[in-house]
Amino acid sequence: MGGRFSSLTTRGRAFLAAGVAAAVCALGLGQKDLLRVAVFLLALPVVTVLMVARTRYRIAASRSITPVRVQVGQQAVVRLRLENVGRAPTGLLLLEDTVPYTLGFRPRFVLDRMSSRWRREVAYSVRSDVRGRYPIGPLTLRVTDPFGLVELTRSFKARDHLLVTPAVHPLPSARLVGEWASSGESRSHAVAADGEEDVTVREYRDGDDLRRVHWRSSARRGELMVRREDQPWQARATLLLDTRRIAHRGSGPASSFEWAVSAAASVGVHLLRHGYSVRFHTDSGVSVTASARESGLSVEAEGLLLDMLAVVGQSSVGQLSQIPSLSVDGSPGLLVTVLGVLTPADAEALVRLRQGSRNALAIVTDAPSWAMQKERSPQQVAEQLSDSVRMLRHAGWKVAVATAGDTVPAVWGELVGAAGRPGPPTSGTPASTSPFHTVGVMPPSRPA
Repeated sequence: MGGRFSSLTTRGRAFLAAGVAAAVCALGLGQKDLLRVAVFLLALPVVTVLMVARTRYRIAASRSITPVRVQVGQQAVVRLRLENVGRAPTGLLLLEDTVPYTLGFRPRFVLDRMSSRWRREVAYSVRSDVRGRYPIGPLTLRVTDPFGLVELTRSFKARDHLLVTPAVHPLPSARLVGEWASSGESRSHAVAADGEEDVTVREYRDGDDLRRVHWRSSARRGELMVRREDQPWQARATLLLDTRRIAHRGSGPASSFEWAVSAAASVGVHLLRHGYSVRFHTDSGVSVTASARESGLSVEAEGLLLDMLAVVGQSSVGQLSQIPSLSVDGSPGLLVTVLGVLTPADAEALVRLRQGSRNALAIVTDAPSWAMQKERSPQQVAEQLSDSVRMLRHAGWKVAVATAGDTVPAVWGELVGAAGRPGPPTSGTPASTSPFHTVGVMPPSRPA
């Protein structure tokens, strides 16, 4: 009984207190009429508690989130659908869905009487300026009586998740060279992205299907030649994100680390949309491989990469020299790194990492510019950064330094030499309607 009376609201407890006071006064003064009022004040919340406690509602609830993956700052719509699957009509229902504070205030709805088999749908919007994977739910129902004296709470167990990914910026296209890979017989060839390898042939072997004979090559060489089985080729790239805590400055969405995560997401999506197979790595050992051709749709490959970047955090690694080798089959392909503050020791590790890659690009964040003038020795950090950038460029790296306030497309444009840091559009120059342009293609090299 005590548990049931714990469902009394403030109004219900006030009725009980008023009934007790009226009863004491009625007995002390000998007023029968006041005693009747006291009995009524005491009986009303007690009867209401018993009636509401015995009520059994059968309510089914479902939740849908559209879309389930959004970028920071974008909205997602959560729809709640309720159905009274029982025969008894419901009373007044108060709905409250559980959401993290970063997505906004907890949504609350009031539903009036729901008849049997009656369905209701409500919706609300959520948004976050911080990336991450956020749980939504469980849904809580509060059943109350018409007088507002009793309130019972029932919760559903189901939860859903909203994935907030880093911001992805459209990047200017440029002529990029990557290492092409295949699961077939021949070695890989360094060619540009977009397009497939020309027909390659080899000598005929016993057991080869005669339908694979390449008659033009056979006539030219005077012996049977067959087509290789490793078509098509696909350009590959390795993307490295520096997540070291000591390499970044600032906090929250305005930190250098969040800028670097957004840059890595933009570069990764850019490469995927231009036909690359992207292997993403961090200094802490986190890795994932996304390939538009393997997954069939570029959207699925992008989602795989963005899902990883949505939850990546900072690591306690001290130096980049502690990261394992990223080369696979002897070459990382096109190597792109997004880095924090560098020291000469870190630069030496990156120089060794470049071995086997024909093209290496580095975006280095000038993290002290995000420090809000709180850097202890800004001059020393600046000198180390300058020396490290000089070492990388001397070793063949293409390097662009990003400072607080720089945009990702501007830094990428400077890095690849597409258009430098773009300024405001000049008069008479039409703006491009598409964020991506055709990538230059180099003719594939033929095997000897």
